[in-house]
Amino acid sequence: MQKDVIFTEKNGMLIAGICCDVDHHTAKPMRERIDKKLFEIRPQTLVIDLSSVDFMDSSGLGLILGRVEKAAALNAEVVLTGASPRIMKLISLSGIERIRHLSVIK
Repeated sequence: MQKDVIFTEKNGMLIAGICCDVDHHTAKPMRERIDKKLFEIRPQTLVIDLSSVDFMDSSGLGLILGRVEKAAALNAEVVLTGASPRIMKLISLSGIERIRHLSVIK
């Protein structure tokens, strides 16, 4: 059983707790697992919890952007939470927090 993403369902939300660094080696399997669960559950909100992530590169931004696109296709919102100051800086510099269907909780 993979432990890179831990899923929890609660009140119409699917919470995807990322449990490792997000880079080009880890992003693809995480994307696939989150997408599978997203289309299976079809929540109103997908929460991506980054509180256990110490490092994220542009692959992580791609992971987030792709999940926003997939969730929007299901009329769901995406909420990012738990980002460290370092990861929050990457998110802010990229400008993805201005994307429709995405909320970033600092």
